[in-house]
Amino acid sequence: MKNAEIKNLSADELKNQIVIEKETLSRLKFAHAVSPIENPLRIRQARKVIARLETALTAVQ
Repeated sequence: MKNAEIKNLSADELKNQIVIEKETLSRLKFAHAVSPIENPLRIRQARKVIARLETALTAVQ
């Protein structure tokens, strides 16, 4: 998710997106623990997206 897309979201949409991204991150971590995933950099990208969303949520509130 790009920064421009994040800036256009409302506070409720940001909260919902954070929940979705955290679920995705937990699934990626679990899949990687069971067997190595194809692209482990997706875990890092997911963490960064969550951080961007939380930063935008703080700025909106």
